[in-house]
Amino acid sequence: MALTPGRASFRFYAELNDHLPPDQQYRTVPRDFFGPTTMKDMIEGFGVPHTEVDLVIVNGESSDFSRLVRNGDRVAVYPVFESLDIAPELRLRPKALREPRFVLDVQLGRLAAYLRMLGFDAAYSNCADDPELVRISVEEKRILLTRDRGLLKHSVVTHGYWVRETNSRHQTAEVVRRFDLAGFLRPFTRCLACNELLYEASKHDVCRRVPERVAEWCDKYQECGGCGRVYWQGSHYRRMLCWIEELTAGSSAP
Repeated sequence: MALTPGRASFRFYAELNDHLPPDQQYRTVPRDFFGPTTMKDMIEGFGVPHTEVDLVIVNGESSDFSRLVRNGDRVAVYPVFESLDIAPELRLRPKALREPRFVLDVQLGRLAAYLRMLGFDAAYSNCADDPELVRISVEEKRILLTRDRGLLKHSVVTHGYWVRETNSRHQTAEVVRRFDLAGFLRPFTRCLACNELLYEASKHDVCRRVPERVAEWCDKYQECGGCGRVYWQGSHYRRMLCWIEELTAGSSAP
């Protein structure tokens, strides 16, 4: 039996247009389909991961991802709302995670280190494959950060974000703004190497593990509870403090 063809019109709003080619951005785009097709499949067919969609309006009424697209449908697709409060029954995404915890793909190692420096629990391995990243995100309730849109199209992933920037510091600022994290920053409380929490250590306990020139002037240290790495407040610490001040100031800007 031949499949019945149909055509629906789609328009994507705000940052969802980042996923579209230039000729489809900020305009209504017709899309043909054949046979039963869900809203989720049609939306992701444009390249937009479902994890970044918060609201779908079809012919003036809210819709979920499982609704089948019908001939003549006019579909408006909106991103996650930051400042606009919409009724809970309209939302497609689950509620925000109570604690901002992340897992990052192999392309985002430097971003993972910066997030850890800011105090966030950021799981990262340079050899984790896609199934492992999806598993960690789902089982450990972590926000999946990635440069791979396809990774966010796994139906079991409920919290994820495609990082737009390519520079690692710009990526950090983007994530802080996107998830409104300025109030959650706890800088220099987590190990950059293994993600475990740091605790205060005495100079006597760590003096043999730091450069002699550092031990001559520094009396305050932190030690990682996981890998044992030792940290102190040197010139890098002061530079990072200045950067964090700029980062938090920028996160409150319009």
